[in-house]
Amino acid sequence: MVRAGLTTERLVRAGAELADEVGFDQVTVSALARRFDVKVASLYSHVKNSQDLKTGIALLALAELADRGAEALAGRAGKAALAALANVYRDYAQEHPGRYAAAQLRLTPEAAAAGAGGRHAEMTRAILRGYELTEPDQTHAVRLLGSVFHGYVSLELAGGFSHSAPDSQETWTRVIDALDALLRNWPEPTAQGPNPLT
Repeated sequence: MVRAGLTTERLVRAGAELADEVGFDQVTVSALARRFDVKVASLYSHVKNSQDLKTGIALLALAELADRGAEALAGRAGKAALAALANVYRDYAQEHPGRYAAAQLRLTPEAAAAGAGGRHAEMTRAILRGYELTEPDQTHAVRLLGSVFHGYVSLELAGGFSHSAPDSQETWTRVIDALDALLRNWPEPTAQGPNPLT
């Protein structure tokens, strides 16, 4: 048995590995106990419950993504920076699908404040400053980029682009081209009128 070597950090990392293997939704304290061949009760001095474990995995994933993003962005600006950050998210999702899913977990305000989420927003804003966007357009653009990156990556992971041409990589490259063109030609706000969909 390896009970003597258990720590919160070790359990969270093992939970992250388990998430990549079986899916983030399948990660529980019970499943982790089976992985270490220990009784569930022996883990509760390190993690409160399965939600606490999942929060730890989410914070780990966000930190890993932020570290990769910072490294990828170093010395880059404009389209090169945009593509670098986009590729960090896509590559991470392909390498660590369970951890990527964990990074989407809705955190408590306290956990979010202690995590790397703010670093992600700041990296995106640093890219957008290269496109000379100011508020509130910068926030609109942050939300747009997050939506496009996550939406594309999630659909790709689910196999949504596997059965038709062109190749997903070709589309991904064109998506980055389109986002760069949009950010360089950000539209002026339109007058607030009636919602055409109502």
